[in-house]
Amino acid sequence: MQKTKLSWFLKLMLLLSLAFLYIPPVVLVIYSFNESKLVTVWGGFSTKWYGALMENDTILEAAWLSLRIAIVSSLAAVALGTLAGYAMARIKRFRGSTLFAGMISAPMVMPDVITGLSMLLLIIQVQMFLQGSELLQSLYFDRGFFTIFLGHTTLCMAYITVVIRSRLVELDQSLEEAAMDLGARPLKIFFVITLPLIAPA
Repeated sequence: MQKTKLSWFLKLMLLLSLAFLYIPPVVLVIYSFNESKLVTVWGGFSTKWYGALMENDTILEAAWLSLRIAIVSSLAAVALGTLAGYAMARIKRFRGSTLFAGMISAPMVMPDVITGLSMLLLIIQVQMFLQGSELLQSLYFDRGFFTIFLGHTTLCMAYITVVIRSRLVELDQSLEEAAMDLGARPLKIFFVITLPLIAPA
């Protein structure tokens, strides 16, 4: 097998790319031990900013909120994305399938800023609608944990759906068909055969 030799230009580009990616985080970590308040002045080695961080309740609360949202939204996105991917792979054509596929792929092709802004405007409109209706006023929700959870779940679900769908398309359906011939119910087939096979995805 013939080995391809990299030219000096490709090696240089590789080194520059790696430097571009890794130098900023390394500098950030180094300057987190800076005694001085000014970023441009090195005042000596110190861990006082880490101590100040542990005493800052606002930042710790924000970090705990981020962690909770990450756990809950990823679990919800995996569940919903798996169901959506399964529907798209196994039910080839259904009423509204084109719209459904478009809504799934939209968060991936749109910039995150546009997705976030459109979701914020949608949430505000829903809140105004719920406030204006006497019958639905009990369903009113404030912007906070729930709305952030909705946004993250919507974005993550799109990526999970695409991955699960592509895995299911490649999957050999003869295993599921054999289980059906042996009398297994669809739900049991999904949890015993399909789910373990798509779990790596």
